[in-house]
Amino acid sequence: MAKIKGRPLKNKIREFRLRKKISQSELAVILGVTRQTIISLEKNRYSPSLAFGLRLSKFFKTKVEKIFSL
Repeated sequence: MAKIKGRPLKNKIREFRLRKKISQSELAVILGVTRQTIISLEKNRYSPSLAFGLRLSKFFKTKVEKIFSL
């Protein structure tokens, strides 16, 4: 699990993706990453860069804080 200063970084990417009814592959294409990146994010194995977090926020039309939490 990805950590920031010893605390796990959690996300709701899967939840937001399912609400939009899109697959991991579709989200990966839209965001310009691999499906493996989306899988790793959803399983909290990878912490995205701020820029990528903002792209997710823009795509899901929500605040970054609603997608990611400590």
